[in-house]
Amino acid sequence: MLADILARILDFGCLVRVLTTKVTNDMRIIPTKISHCYQIIPDIFEDNRGRFVKIFHHDLFKDKGLNTHFAEEYYTVSNQGVLRGLHFQKPPMQHTKMVYCVSGEVMDAVVDLRIGSPTFGRYELFTLDAKLANIIYIPPGLAHGFYVTSQCARLVYKVSTVYSPEHDAGILWNSAGIPWPEGSPTLSSRDCTFPLLADFESPFHYQSEQENG
Repeated sequence: MLADILARILDFGCLVRVLTTKVTNDMRIIPTKISHCYQIIPDIFEDNRGRFVKIFHHDLFKDKGLNTHFAEEYYTVSNQGVLRGLHFQKPPMQHTKMVYCVSGEVMDAVVDLRIGSPTFGRYELFTLDAKLANIIYIPPGLAHGFYVTSQCARLVYKVSTVYSPEHDAGILWNSAGIPWPEGSPTLSSRDCTFPLLADFESPFHYQSEQENG
């Protein structure tokens, strides 16, 4: 009995030390080729029970000029070969989006739709992997999509405005020059109806200062 109590005390002490000492503001926020878009690498704390991962810190985000208000959060479960995208919301319901995998792996893509941006019309690719726990911070004015490379993937989204059907939009998945892993992915009927990037009249305009939606 005494040994069990001591073990519990030691285990609780370890947890307290993790929560109060090791889990600080240690998140690397890495600029990408597209302005205001970042890859965030969190610290991962692992022990015999599993892992602890922090994906958001208000004060750190505020200090870096990032959005700290998120109005809605949801996740998708997608099988291998599924492609979702390329999605965004139009003004005035445009939003900042954070995406990360809690299981599996995806090829993640963003496309800059902001008129006047140095990277207007260009894309950037990332590998989102639950093992790495990396996060993509996507500002307003970027289209987003992903292709599932693992057997199954669960992708979490945090967005700064709620879903608005009348503002929900997209561009055709294969019109931005993205080298997707295959030419015939599993798509929704809706994603097949989006306009080509070349035909899309963008409502987004680039600002040199940090954009928060």
